Order: sequence, then structure tokens, then C-alpha cells
Amino acid sequence: MADSKFAVPQLAAVEVQGLTREAFLVRGTLAAVAVAGVGAAGPFVNQAFGASAPSTTGDLGILNFALTLEYLESYFYNTVAKTAGLTGDAKSLAALIAGHEAAHVAGLTAAIKGAGGTPVSSPTFKFPASTKTQKGFLAMASVLENTGVSAYNGQGPNLMSKDILKTAGSIVQVEARHAAAINYMIGLSPTPAMGGGAFDTPLTKAAVLKAVTPLIKA
Repeated sequence: MADSKFAVPQLAAVEVQGLTREAFLVRGTLAAVAVAGVGAAGPFVNQAFGASAPSTTGDLGILNFALTLEYLESYFYNTVAKTAGLTGDAKSLAALIAGHEAAHVAGLTAAIKGAGGTPVSSPTFKFPASTKTQKGFLAMASVLENTGVSAYNGQGPNLMSKDILKTAGSIVQVEARHAAAINYMIGLSPTPAMGGGAFDTPLTKAAVLKAVTPLIKA
């Protein structure tokens, strides 16, 4: 499919390789955003969990999905950033966020174990060559951070445990700050959502699933 058919073409080239359910969901989330934009992440995730068997959902299922997203972001900032030739404020911000994402992985891992669950293993990731420049890296960082916020928001209301909700809420607020800082750095609005940016406005589940289904591979 040509890049012109993608709302976020750089995400179409990100590879998430793994056979776990969480890896599949992350691939689907990235594909949804690639086709329909960041607002697609929340409804795609909501639909994916809503259509699953009860044994694979619930708080632990949501936390393991969030952990897989954090694996992706941690790899991006801790590994991909080293090849991007970052300088100045961009280098400093990426280093700061790298520490945050590693802490998010540790925090979610602890929360899953504390709830009696088993943390999912990290998939492997491959990012496109465009991220080897500072401009391309920051563009990808903006998309990843905004996608993460939308995905967290898509499942936050379904968490039952107040302690787990507190953990997820504390993470998504930081992710939103990351997104705002990166957007500002590259000349985008810190709040780029529809409706003037006062509210995040997601697409409908039906629109997202229609767009993304051809792109999801097991």
C-alpha cells in the first residue's frame, strides 16, 4: 500500500515480531494508527479487549498489553536513539524519556506480579531507517507517545483495581507530557486533537476496524 494511503506512514514500517497475544494487539494498534490516525488507538484497543475471551482480559490482560507498549517505547528511546544522531535539547529530552520508559516497564512488571500475574516477555522490534536522523526520530517519537496516551485512555475505564488504575493513571499522565514536549519541539501543537485540542476525540470502533483489518498479520 502506498504511503499516501496512510495517515501516519512512518508507523506502517515498524515491525513488532512475536507470537503472544500482546504482540498481536500492539501490531494491530500501530496498524490502526498508521491507517486512521492517533485517535484510532483507543477504540481499536477497546474493541480488541471487548472481543476477547474473559480469561485473557481483565486487569492483568490490560496491564500486559500496556507493558508491551512500554517495551516498545523503552526500546525506541534506549536503543534506536543511539543511532539517530541526536544533539542538543533533542538528545537531552530523549535521554530523560528513556529513563522514564525503563521505569514504566519496571513499574508495570511489579504491578503484574503484585496482582498474581506473569509479566509478558518483550517482543522484538524493528524501526525504519527514517528514525536514524534526528528529524525522523522525533517524528516517530511524537507518534508513539500520542499513540500510547490514546491506547491507555482506551482501556483505563475498564480497570477494576483502584491500585492498578492509580499505576496506569500515573503513567499515562507522564506519557502525555512526553507527547506535548516532543510535539512542541518539532513545531506541532502540544494538544493536536480534534475540537481545538481541548478533548481527545477518538474514531468509532467500526471505522477503525474496517481500516486496520487488512494490515494485521499473525
